[in-house]
Amino acid sequence: MMTRSASRRVVRPLWVVLALVFLLEAWLWDRLAPLVGLLVDLVPWGRLKRRLKRIIADAPPWAALFIFVLPFSLLLPLKFLEVYFIARRQWLLAAMILLLAKLLGLGMTAFVFDATRDRLLEMAWFRRIYDWFLWARGWAHAQVKPIRDRLARAMRSMMHEVRGFLRIGQNLRRRAGRRPVQ
Repeated sequence: MMTRSASRRVVRPLWVVLALVFLLEAWLWDRLAPLVGLLVDLVPWGRLKRRLKRIIADAPPWAALFIFVLPFSLLLPLKFLEVYFIARRQWLLAAMILLLAKLLGLGMTAFVFDATRDRLLEMAWFRRIYDWFLWARGWAHAQVKPIRDRLARAMRSMMHEVRGFLRIGQNLRRRAGRRPVQ
């Protein structure tokens, strides 16, 4: 039977991995959202978004939920295509479809969520889930922060060592350049 401290040592890395996966998704969202926003802005979505907001403003919150879930169902064929390419061991095509699905999903989700957020947050259960995701993001950052801080310190230390090594190399080269060849 495992002691409590032993089980913590086993479970802690699993929580850190979960936090890292969650943060990776959040990082992708943060970093790719502006890029996707630029791509979305190439198409005149402003009128569509205003029209969608007007429709949602007059509709019940469950209709906003239906509209919010719609992009996920539109991406389903791409997910099946990914599985097909994986089954055929065509890894590059599977990775390309995965990236395409991620970018399209991010763009459509950001666009639709922006248009439906107010109505979705009127539903108590959706607000609780939304608040939980915000909490989980903060929790994930707290789980990873000590590791990230240690890595940053290690990188600074390593860079200090590399700079010192490069200075020694420069000094040796300068000294070698001053000596006359005999």
